[in-house]
Amino acid sequence: MSDKGLAAQNKLKKNVLPDTALTTSARSQKADKALQKTPFLVGFPIFLVVISALAYASFGAYGWLQDEQRLPVQEIVISGEIKMLDKLGLQNIIRSQAKGSFFALDVNHVHRLMAVQPWVYNASVRKRWPSKLYIHVVEQQAVAIWNDDLLLNRYGDTFEGLPAKQENKQANGESQFTQMQQAELQKLPLLYGPMGSEKTALTGYTHMQRLLNISGQKIALLSLSERFAWQVKLHNQVLLKLGRQEYINRLQRYIDVYPLLLQEEKSVAYVDLRYDTGLAVGWGAPRSLKKLGLQSINNNS
Repeated sequence: MSDKGLAAQNKLKKNVLPDTALTTSARSQKADKALQKTPFLVGFPIFLVVISALAYASFGAYGWLQDEQRLPVQEIVISGEIKMLDKLGLQNIIRSQAKGSFFALDVNHVHRLMAVQPWVYNASVRKRWPSKLYIHVVEQQAVAIWNDDLLLNRYGDTFEGLPAKQENKQANGESQFTQMQQAELQKLPLLYGPMGSEKTALTGYTHMQRLLNISGQKIALLSLSERFAWQVKLHNQVLLKLGRQEYINRLQRYIDVYPLLLQEEKSVAYVDLRYDTGLAVGWGAPRSLKKLGLQSINNNS
C-alpha cells in the first residue's frame, strides 16, 4: 500500500473511533440510570408496606394495652397508719372513678381522688408490674371539733370529716363510721370562734390544757367570742370565764384555788376570773345531792 493509502486509512480511523467510543459511553450512562431507578421503584412500595404493617401492629398493641379486660389492675394495696379511713371504701372509689387497664390508669388522677377525701392529709400513688396499685396514705389527725361543723387538725387547718357531713356520700363508696370511730370523735373537745380564728383558738386550747393537766382536769368546750374573750367549760361542768387578757395567768389562779373549791359542800357552777386579783364563784347544787342523782341514774340504768 502506498503512503497515501496509509495516510487516508489512519485519518478514517481517527474520525470513526471517537464516535464509537461516545456511543458506548452514552449507553453505559443510560444503563446506570436505569439501575438506579430500579431499586427505588421496587423499594418504595416495600417501604410503604413495612410502615403500614408497623402502624397496624402499633395500633393493635395500643388497643391491647388499653383493654381493661386483658390487663386489669387486680390488686389495690392501701398502706399507712389508718384509723378513721375505710380501706374498702377507698378501693371502691378508685375502681369506680379511675377505670382502665394497668397501663392506661393515670396515677395523677388517682392521687387527686385520694387528696379530696376528707380524712386524707397526703397520699402517694405508684404502680407495680404487672397488676398492682400501691397507695400510701397519711391520715388527718383531728384534735378538735370546730363550730360543730368541721374538724381541726394539729396545724389548725379545718377539714370535713364528721359523720353528718359524710352520710350522703355513700354513693361514692364511702361507708358509715364504726362505733369505735364515733367514740373517738366524741372524745374531741369542742372549739368555737369567729371565722379565721381557728389557729388562735387551737393555740389557746393547747396552752390551757397543758396547764390543766397538772390538776387532772380536761377542757370539754372552749369558746372565743367576737371580741376574743375566752370561756372554757371543763369535763367536771365548771365554766371558767377568763376574759380577753392574761388568760393563762387567770387560769393559773383557778388551778391554785381548785383544791379549796373541792372542800366546799356545794359544787362549782362557774368561776369568774375577769379580775385583776381574786375571783368570783357561782355555786351549784350540794355535792351530796349530785351524788344522789348519779346513784339514782345508775340504779335506773
